[in-house]
Amino acid sequence: MKLTRRDTMAIGGAAALMTILPSLSSAAIPVNELVMGVTGGADAASTGISLTAPEIAENGNTVPISIDAPGAVAITVMAAGNPRPGVATFNFGAGSASQSATTRIRLAGTQDVVAVAEMADGSFASAHQTVKVCLLYTSPSPRDVEES
Repeated sequence: MKLTRRDTMAIGGAAALMTILPSLSSAAIPVNELVMGVTGGADAASTGISLTAPEIAENGNTVPISIDAPGAVAITVMAAGNPRPGVATFNFGAGSASQSATTRIRLAGTQDVVAVAEMADGSFASAHQTVKVCLLYTSPSPRDVEES
């Protein structure tokens, strides 16, 4: 069997695609698995916690979120599509004025943001929201463009 240049290119392209394809697949963890990981398998109510995040984020490096869970002793925030889903855990003591947090998180693409609150009575509440991360084109600055 004689390999032509065209055959070699096809085989090489297929090999490159098979190498790259696993990294392009969505490795997002399902929301219910993230919640079960925090609750230890216990059910989580969908009321008692509010998660505010933008529907569309122009920059995945700084996505503003806020969580409010009156009566919570801890709030865990996760990003389902990040290589490491655990983003932050906020613990509240008896002297806390409010059980809320506001922060900015980094998202590796469009994915679900999940918040799970552990309440003072031992129950759990969860909320999630999908955030679409856009990649915006920025024009080069004048110093990046060479003069002809």
